[in-house]
Amino acid sequence: MKTRIKTQTKARVPAKTKLNVRTLVPEKGNAGKTRTMPAGQFKTHCLAVIDEVHNRREEVIITKYGKPMARLIPLNENPESIFGFMRGRMRILGDIISPVDPPEAWDSEK
Repeated sequence: MKTRIKTQTKARVPAKTKLNVRTLVPEKGNAGKTRTMPAGQFKTHCLAVIDEVHNRREEVIITKYGKPMARLIPLNENPESIFGFMRGRMRILGDIISPVDPPEAWDSEK
């Protein structure tokens, strides 16, 4: 008795798949657009979405049952320098050069 062996053929996948996403109002300070997409669709097109986020410099918010769960943002290619990154964020109040306690209060000379 002969047995037949079934061979599986690969499914045809279109070269470029259009993603169904909605555009939201950009957040304050965001240069690109913010898009939202369901988690199932993100799972299916994960690598393509990552490439789009990198190339277009825009955010993607991933939702589950309509609730935002994660945000995919492009990596900052030019990180801020550690010098001067706090400029304009603080104020100096009072004298920062003279000692807090008078020299008589120091125990180092005794």
